[in-house]
Order: sequence, then structure tokens, then C-alpha cells
Amino acid sequence: MLKPSRALYLIFVIHTVGLAESAPAVHQPTLTPQQSGTTQRLIAVSPVNSRVVWAAGAGGTYVVTSDGGMHWKAAVVPGAENLEFRDVQGVSERVAYLMSIGTNPTDFRIYKTLDGGMHWTVEFENHRAKAFYDCFAFWTPQRGIAHSDSANGVFPDIRTLDGIAWRSIADHMPPALPGEASFAASGTCVTTQGESNAWITTGGSTVARILATRDGGDTWNAYDTPLVSSPTAGGVTVAFRNPSNGMVAGGDLASNDSADAATSSDGGKTWTLTTKPPTRGTIFCLSYVQAPNQDGEARNHDFDKTVVVTAETAPNFDSGSAAWTPDEGNNWFALRKVSGYWAVAFASPEAGWFVGVNGQILKISFRPKS
Repeated sequence: MLKPSRALYLIFVIHTVGLAESAPAVHQPTLTPQQSGTTQRLIAVSPVNSRVVWAAGAGGTYVVTSDGGMHWKAAVVPGAENLEFRDVQGVSERVAYLMSIGTNPTDFRIYKTLDGGMHWTVEFENHRAKAFYDCFAFWTPQRGIAHSDSANGVFPDIRTLDGIAWRSIADHMPPALPGEASFAASGTCVTTQGESNAWITTGGSTVARILATRDGGDTWNAYDTPLVSSPTAGGVTVAFRNPSNGMVAGGDLASNDSADAATSSDGGKTWTLTTKPPTRGTIFCLSYVQAPNQDGEARNHDFDKTVVVTAETAPNFDSGSAAWTPDEGNNWFALRKVSGYWAVAFASPEAGWFVGVNGQILKISFRPKS
């Protein structure tokens, strides 16, 4: 959902700004602007670790850093100048995937580099007329899934098991509701966890749902959520911190007062609305602060339930707000003067990044509790 001519993007970010006496004790995060080297809108971000981060967006543009954002390299993928990268998956300093969309069905492509962006290979090009792919996610560098809006009552999702070939798993997916789709806001409408768990958030119909798999995409179940849903509303972003506990968020793209979020403690089967987030617009992206350990960094369990979100407001969706919660939505704290960011993701509590309009990049760091 959200074609390039009317694309709307939402990002929901969590930040420590003022704590009520009844709230858990937390430390305010540090915010550090960084220079991306581009003025193109950056839509998605993927930290590999605290040093290596990939981001991508409009104009066929991607950026990458290998020193934690002190220096970023910006470049355009040859042949993709008129496309938008709606998602990115960093694997290492040299290996990354990009997912593009455009005005034609064949503009949906999955690109891969093995040499840090010097060369890109098109691994998949869509030829299904009504497919519109919104996001992808990976369990390992070789195993991943890409999710599309429904087409004729079917989700034409695809999967790779070797990091090279992408094949349809449409016959594995639950039947779609009339008009059911997802939102290509920040590349986070699908999330993976562990070796075989994945969750997809949807909207566009009479109910916003979660599609869930426990076996790497072989079988799926669909579960209702309490999020607002309509042709312009639904779940936009989803994340899980373990097989049981996760959060979904979204809103109505036609309203600037509709941001909502919900949590699950049973793997996505049932959901409970959180307290109202202090953001206007629709939540485009959420991210748990405690990312899985990927490079030997020590985990700090003080931040297991901390979430950062960012939201964008109609009609242009180039300004909005951000917030954070230390306890999965019981208490929220606005991030003052943080606006225009479409996505946020963390390598660790000390190393997270917002990306957004005009090539903006903002590093966000939470200090360990003393």
C-alpha cells in the first residue's frame, strides 16, 4: 500500500525527556546529529552493529557507515535513480540487501551487494500486476521474507532460503480480507525473531491483523488486533523482543490524532492497547532499544522493554514527532524537537539511529543505569 505518488510514511520513536514520579527510573538518551552526505529522504535503516549501519530511501539512494556514523558514504544504485528504496537489510560492511518500488510492477526489485556497494545484483524483479511489496526481514543473511499487499484475495509473499533465489509462498499465507494491505512506511511491517518466528502487521480492511509464523513461513495464522483499521488505517510497524513479547503500532493516515499501539505477551495471538502515545500523526516505525547481540557487545537487560517510536503528520508526512517508553507503553515520554524522521533502529542501547527527510540522520544513545 502507499504508491509513490501518495506515499505516506510513519515512524514512531521513544526518547527520555521527563519522568513522572510513578514511572520507572530511566536516563535521558543523548541525541547527536550526523551528516549523511545526501539530501534525499531516507526511509529505512538497518544497523549491523554499533559501527556498521546501512540506510536507504528516495532517488535510488543508500548510505553506509563503518565508524558508527562519524562518516557516511552516500551513493545511488545504477539504474535505480527513479526508484525508492523502501527497505534495507545490512549484513556486514560489504553485504546488504535493498528493496525498491516505483510506478511499475517491475520496479519492485530486491538488490544485493557483496562488495560494499561497488556492484549491485538484482535478485528478484516482480512481474505480478497487482503486487505491491512493502517490506522485508531476515532471520539470517541467507533466509528472509518479503511481504506484499494482497492481490485478488492472496498475499503474494516471497521467501529466500539461500540469499539468492526468491520464491513465492503465496499458497502458505492466510486468505486476505477485502482491501487488506500493509504500509510501506519504514520497512518495518514485517519483523523476524530467532530462527523461524515472523510477524506481519496489516490494515486497509475492517480489522487490523497480525499474520504470524513459527516455522520460517511454511505455515501462518492470522490474529485480530485492536488498532484502528480502514482503507487508510491499520498497523504500520511491528517488533518482537522474544518469541512471546512484542508491540504493534500505526494509526489512520487521514488523521493526525490517531496514533495507537498495542502489546502482546503470547506471540501475537492477543493484543492490549497501550496508553495513548504522545505523538501526532501515524506511527511509522517502532524499535526496541535492546537489539539482539550481533557483534559481541554485552546485553543490558535494563532496556528490554524500552521502545522508541516516530510518527509523521498529514498531508506531506515530512514532519512529525517522536517518543519513547521504558515499559512497553505504560509510560510515554516525548522526544522534544525530534521531527521528520521516518525510521529508527538500534544495534544496542548506546547505538541507535533515526533517518528521515532531507537525508537527516540522528544518533540516539541510552546510558546504562547506574
